[in-house]
Amino acid sequence: MKRLLAIFLPVVAAFIFSATAGYGAESLTGAGATFPYPLYDKWFSIYHQVTGVKVNYQAIGSGGGIRQLLSRVVDFGGTDAFMSDEELSKAPGEILHIPTCLGAVAITYNIPGNPELKLTGDVIADIFLGKITRWNDSRITELNPGIELPDMKIIVVHRSDGSGTTFIFSDYLSKVSPEWKEKVGRGKSLNWPAGLGAKGNAGVAGMVKQMAGSIGYVELIYAEQNKMPVALVKNRAGNFIKPSLASVSAAANVELPPDTRVSITDTESPEGYPISSFTWIIFYKEQSYDNRSRERAEALAKLLWWMIHEGQKYNESLLYAKLPPKAVEKAEAIIKTMTYNGAPLVNW
Repeated sequence: MKRLLAIFLPVVAAFIFSATAGYGAESLTGAGATFPYPLYDKWFSIYHQVTGVKVNYQAIGSGGGIRQLLSRVVDFGGTDAFMSDEELSKAPGEILHIPTCLGAVAITYNIPGNPELKLTGDVIADIFLGKITRWNDSRITELNPGIELPDMKIIVVHRSDGSGTTFIFSDYLSKVSPEWKEKVGRGKSLNWPAGLGAKGNAGVAGMVKQMAGSIGYVELIYAEQNKMPVALVKNRAGNFIKPSLASVSAAANVELPPDTRVSITDTESPEGYPISSFTWIIFYKEQSYDNRSRERAEALAKLLWWMIHEGQKYNESLLYAKLPPKAVEKAEAIIKTMTYNGAPLVNW
């Protein structure tokens, strides 16, 4: 056990192991975003090895994660779309958000040779609006001189489920395209004007990979895992930026509000990738609901603390950016506000 502790936990997080080692039979449940699922899957496997606490997470989309938390059938939800004031007002208790990592929504496609394309926000919007319908449209070819684009129909692929990835993508398009904002808007579920739907990031990636002429949007790791091309997207500063750890981190160089609910799409950073976002874990501030034990509540708090500290060292191997120090501080402060029967739940 000491050997495992030395491998996985630094001194600053050692209390997590000692506090949870006796919870061998304890388990926690979560559901929600597919955007960070590859990272969460790794995190929860390692956390079980280290602490004995099993975490069951179902990647059902951000909309599903919010619904399950509101129904109180899970300990926590995962969402890439922070809950609105209206959504929070309808919850049966106060819900808190903490960011866990940063990722990029990549534009991926399947055309002959899969060249590296440059795209602008207005062109992406018009493709997904169904206005640009062929790959050799002049608006695409002008952005990509020297690349022979095929006279091939564009097949749009989008999410069919309630999705935080869709929220991030549509949030960006609503900022850069007035027509998109008016006709479609931003949201986890949209009335799509064109295209075919697929479930989850994995579903969109799979459909794009299989269908010649298709284009879709996925979290970067899904494109990388499937060896699919990703477009460089023009940011507000006028630079064409490829999604990467560095460009996502640059986009996150913003001041976070105390509740951490912030959009970083269409970043002002000259080096920032414009379709970047935090993703959040959501949970109830007051943990003594539905006969919930204090032990279970404490196990959740310790898991959250581990995710924003020790867990961060696994982010970059899966193409998720680490939380900036200021984001970690904000998340720490939020976890410390958790209560049980009105009294503080944690004392570290």
